[in-house]
Amino acid sequence: MKNNKLFIAIIIGLILGIAFGGYIHEFHPKSIEGFSKNIKLLGTVFIRLVQMIIAPLVLSTLIVGIAKMGDMKMVGRVGAKAMAWFFTASLVSLLLGLVLVNWMKPGVGLDIDMENLSSAADLVEKTQAFSLEEFVKHIVPKSLFEALATNEILQIVIFSIFFGIALSSIGKVGEPVIKALDAISHVVLKMVGYIMWVAPIGVFGSVAAAVSTYGFDIFSLYANYLIAFVIGIALLWVVLLSVGYAILRNRLWTLLKRIKNPLLIAFSTTSSEAVFPKLTEELERFGCDNKIVSFTLPLGYSFNLDGSMMYMTFASVFIAQVYGIDMPIEKQLTMLLVLMLTSKGVAGVPRASLIVVVATCSMFGIPPEGIALILPIDHFCDMARSMTNVVGNALATSAVSKWEGKLRN
Repeated sequence: MKNNKLFIAIIIGLILGIAFGGYIHEFHPKSIEGFSKNIKLLGTVFIRLVQMIIAPLVLSTLIVGIAKMGDMKMVGRVGAKAMAWFFTASLVSLLLGLVLVNWMKPGVGLDIDMENLSSAADLVEKTQAFSLEEFVKHIVPKSLFEALATNEILQIVIFSIFFGIALSSIGKVGEPVIKALDAISHVVLKMVGYIMWVAPIGVFGSVAAAVSTYGFDIFSLYANYLIAFVIGIALLWVVLLSVGYAILRNRLWTLLKRIKNPLLIAFSTTSSEAVFPKLTEELERFGCDNKIVSFTLPLGYSFNLDGSMMYMTFASVFIAQVYGIDMPIEKQLTMLLVLMLTSKGVAGVPRASLIVVVATCSMFGIPPEGIALILPIDHFCDMARSMTNVVGNALATSAVSKWEGKLRN
């Protein structure tokens, strides 16, 4: 019942945000900048509250999960199955984006006045050229406290795996530590319930800010781009849900019903990270083994962002099309393989998809400033990307639980 009330409250926040933002854009154009900046703070408050509990939740649940597994062969087996799903899903998502953008050619013949577009200087400046050194630095933590402070999920996962294995190996001596961390995880999950009731306000602020800034005319200007992107996301959902049904059968619909709140929050706030704690809770309620959830889901947030992956190839080739740059198939396939690696190196960074697109453009001779072409519409695309990332990780975690014979009815 509480789940339904929260869902209804988020829907109301979404509708009011669209209406209020549209009103400001149409009737108070001089107030747009100030209104957007201030109302967006409501969304910022919600996302920061969630970010506040992500690091302690990942650390405590993952260490306890691995320590309670006991059998290190099971840890390796679960990790191997999860990574097999992640890399297969990433490859399919990247290929789908590549096929759609080449088939529909949304950037060919597009007439956009570059002078009236948002500056992309901040994104270009933030982007580092890909190197093996930077990739390793991003994955391997030099300090647990630095990783906790910056919410680097992958680095926290690496530390937790080592700590959990060591804790399991010392037997009874480690039991007090396991009990303490288990208690912390339960407290944090209790906090999740309180914080989620801020979600409708956060949704209202995020949506109102976006609609007031760009209005509804943006959809007609980018019609071809949006149509191609929506078709791509829809096809990706068909693939994901088809695989999900093959594994979970009719329980797939129960899973989707269970995660409806995380999906809606991710869609409205454009942040899949914002629903991580709630998604953890709902997957356990669905019947996934809590040890597998605590191990697989954090990995998924670094390696299994299906919606974002599809967007990377789609957006990169779109920019090349607008500039009239020839991209032969062998060059595009090379780009795909590069993205398979570089996308894992920046997961968790704000606006990670766009930063990867800028880096990819630079690498393949496409003007990185071309990212300004998609900035005006990116917020709305990010809504669909974030929701797709959530459903992809929910399916991956449920599938691994099913394969391990630990999915409760």
